[in-house]
Amino acid sequence: MAIRVKSDDDIAAMRKAGRIVARVLRRLATEVRPGMRTVELDRICVEELSKCGARSSFKGYRGFPAHICTSVNDEVVHGIPGEKMLCEGDVVSIDVGVIYDGFQGDAAITVGVGEISVEARRLLDVTEGALQAGIAAAKDNAHLGDISAAIQRHVEAEGFSVVREYTGHGIGREMHEEPQIPNFGMSGHGPRLRKGMTLAIEPMVNSGVWNTRVGDDHWTVVTIDGGLSAHFEHTIAVTNGEPEILTVV
Repeated sequence: MAIRVKSDDDIAAMRKAGRIVARVLRRLATEVRPGMRTVELDRICVEELSKCGARSSFKGYRGFPAHICTSVNDEVVHGIPGEKMLCEGDVVSIDVGVIYDGFQGDAAITVGVGEISVEARRLLDVTEGALQAGIAAAKDNAHLGDISAAIQRHVEAEGFSVVREYTGHGIGREMHEEPQIPNFGMSGHGPRLRKGMTLAIEPMVNSGVWNTRVGDDHWTVVTIDGGLSAHFEHTIAVTNGEPEILTVV
C-alpha cells in the first residue's frame, strides 16, 4: 500500500481547494428548501465554482454526469441531481469535490429540508459526531484502524449502523488515493498514520441495517431496507498535533 505523504506546499494548496469546497457547501446548505429540485443545487455549485476559478472533481469522473452528489432520504451516496423535488421533512446529503491548482478537496454534509423528525435529526447529529470522532483519532503514529473504530463505536452506541461497502480515502492530486478508510474496524490495526498524510474521512450512517444496493441509474446507492441515511465528510491533514481540517472556510 503506497500512502502518499504531502509536503507543506502540497498541503497549503489543498487548503485552498478545501476552502472552496467549504464555501460551496455553505451556500448549498442555505439554499435547500421544500419545492426545489436537486438539479438546482447542481447549478448553484457551478456558479460558485466559476467564481472561484475551480472545477468539479465529480463531473465526468468514471462517467458521473453531475458536478455534485445529492442523495435524498434512503439514498446513501452518489445520488445524481435531477428533477427530484425536495419535500418538507426530507434529508439530503450533498457531496462536493473540487479541483483547484492541481489539488483536490472533498467534503459532504446532510441537511434537513424544512422541519424534520426527531429521529432524522438524531441520525444527522450522530453521523456528524462520528465524523468528529474519526477526525480526532487521525493523529501521527496512530493506526488507520483507530479512525475506523472510533467511527463505529460512536455510531453503534447510538443504535445506528455504519455502511460497510463504501469508505473514506486518501486524497491529494487525485480524488481517490490510498488508503481506503472503512467506517468500521479495530483500534491498533492497519498502517501507521504519518504527518503529511491527507485523508477524506466520511462516515455514512443508516437508521436501519447497514446493507445497501445500487439503483437503476447504476450510481445512486440506497439502503436495502428503505431506512434513512446520512453522510458527513471532511478532508484533513495529519499533523504532529491535532488533525487539521482542510475543508473549512
